[in-house]
Amino acid sequence: MKKIAVIFGTRPDTIKLAPIILELKKHQKDFSVVTIATAQHRQMLDQVLDVFKIVPDYDLNIMQAKQTLASLTQKIITALDEVLEKEKPDMVLVQGDTTTTFVGGLAAFYRNIPVGHVEAGLRTHDKSNPFPEEINRRLTSCVADIHFPPTATAAKALQKENIAKGSIFVTGNSVIDALQIAVNQNHLFSLPILNVLTAQKRKIVLLTMHRRENWGAPMKGACEAVKDLAKKFPDMNFIFPVHLNPVVREIVYPILGKSANISLIEPLDYLDFVNLMAKSDLIITDSGGVQEEGPSLGRPILVLRNVTERPEAVQYGTVKLVGLEKKNIFSAAAKLLTDKKAYRTMAAATNPYGDGTTAKRTVLAIQRYFGLTKKKFIPFTPR
Repeated sequence: MKKIAVIFGTRPDTIKLAPIILELKKHQKDFSVVTIATAQHRQMLDQVLDVFKIVPDYDLNIMQAKQTLASLTQKIITALDEVLEKEKPDMVLVQGDTTTTFVGGLAAFYRNIPVGHVEAGLRTHDKSNPFPEEINRRLTSCVADIHFPPTATAAKALQKENIAKGSIFVTGNSVIDALQIAVNQNHLFSLPILNVLTAQKRKIVLLTMHRRENWGAPMKGACEAVKDLAKKFPDMNFIFPVHLNPVVREIVYPILGKSANISLIEPLDYLDFVNLMAKSDLIITDSGGVQEEGPSLGRPILVLRNVTERPEAVQYGTVKLVGLEKKNIFSAAAKLLTDKKAYRTMAAATNPYGDGTTAKRTVLAIQRYFGLTKKKFIPFTPR
């Protein structure tokens, strides 16, 4: 039996690791699982753990108000090293591009523990965009021993960095596995206003913005575009769960707070958010994860960024990069909300990210790594 330590700290990495944790636990003859939460994001992390009924074996609880990336890194590596010394796992699994991801991989490397990197190989080739996630991903690839890119594009990026082809397993993205567990057509929202808004026979435009590279003038321009859209389409509901960061709120509320058909609400837990996505007609976002989730739900996504580390959705036509220019955001959204053919083309495009069996592929690859099975690994390909 091999001991697998799974390290997570934020809502996105926990969502994507949860199906893999649950799948690993089904293989009790091969694996024991140690779950380690850094709690880099405390409240949002707890919501996801509740959804998937996962209780961490270790909760490092390192989050503090106004924490810097340097202080966060220091706290995580010190706390993780103590756990790894005690548990002595045979492999550490990390996911994506957070500070927890990189530091978790580094702490394992320092103790000569093999590292598995879920959602490996995403690249923008711009170290400042997204910041600091682009560098976190690249550095994690340097210490990882087995790589689980979600797509063939991500796998090719790894190979270009001289990572051995035999250590790369294209699995799809486990966020689709998580969605299939979480989305329920009859979901009752914890926020009463959402039950009212979704029951109305009106189109819903869902908006999210939080990325630090968009703070300031770019975010103001995006908000002005949304304000104009709400004015042009008064019979539609615009719903914006506003990030708790005061920098974001100081921009959003003065611009959008007085529009009658714009609902500025508190951040949603995972279940509410994915079920709201499922009931939305259009999503405007600067989020990375939403670019993967939306296509699985058949929802067109307009991305408030100039580059993306998830180019497959752009290539397949489920996502469109619109940047942060007010006129570009307005015209792209208005077209989708008025042109039925353009809308159907995006909504019906192939989802390039997964088929709901990513966790099974990932666990199979880990079994092969340890010589626990000879079963053939079949890479994920979009259909």
